[in-house]
Amino acid sequence: MSEGERKIVDTRGKFAMVVKDGRELNDAEWTGGRILLSNKRLILARSDGKRTVPLKQIQSLEGRNDVNQLVAKVSGYVSLQLSTDDVLLVSAEDPESFERMLYRALLDRKVVLVRHPAVEGGVVTDAEWEKARLKIGEGTVDVAIADGSFVEIDLDDIGSMEANERSVKDEKRRVLEVEHSQDGTSVQTYISGTTRRCSILKSLLRKGESRSEIGVDLTERQDEVLMALYSGVSPFEIPDFLGMDVDEVEEVFDRLIELDVIEEIRTRREVALNARGRNIASEAMNDQ
Repeated sequence: MSEGERKIVDTRGKFAMVVKDGRELNDAEWTGGRILLSNKRLILARSDGKRTVPLKQIQSLEGRNDVNQLVAKVSGYVSLQLSTDDVLLVSAEDPESFERMLYRALLDRKVVLVRHPAVEGGVVTDAEWEKARLKIGEGTVDVAIADGSFVEIDLDDIGSMEANERSVKDEKRRVLEVEHSQDGTSVQTYISGTTRRCSILKSLLRKGESRSEIGVDLTERQDEVLMALYSGVSPFEIPDFLGMDVDEVEEVFDRLIELDVIEEIRTRREVALNARGRNIASEAMNDQ
């Protein structure tokens, strides 16, 4: 390996090229071999040769690309969109671990601009854009901001994630707007970087967002409780805040826990909205 290069993963698996120079290959098939990942490149080695992919060529990690039934039979693989207009599929022996390590190789210690919290409890703040460094943890995206603060975005706690164009330091840039929770309050963290960096980070954050779909109908009272929690009202203050009996609030909490909209932190009804609940509360507030 070259100077400064370190090995991250050395495993076996299979790989396939399904798009070559922008053209889909309907006859693509899997090839078994060795998979080596370093902090600079990905090497796919088989008995008759190898392919080396510099990490800087990886533009994004996409969803499934089942060009034929043979490819579709493999359940766990990552789909790499390359700058050469090629798409490579890689299926390691432990696909989840390999994918996590690949995200780390691509994103760890990369510099981005962050505005946090850009929105808190549904209210836009006056937070400024700051430089920050990314670190991919076990199920988290960790953001170390230059001012000394630290933001942990739990992938299982992401309520929504949108990619938009915004003015960042007087320049139009791609911005990822991530809704999650902090100390029991819904916040949005804005992250901006190069197009490539945002594209890769976006695919990782989408994994968390997909777990928090709404799909539930609530009563007016249940909506009111959710909106109060979303706005930062303590669960112990809900009865006085909404003019409800304590027993009625307890019944609402029980039902919302059953629906996986809030989670019980400890007994005697300290509760917090989860990602799904924040999505529902946000929609309810928008309908007001």
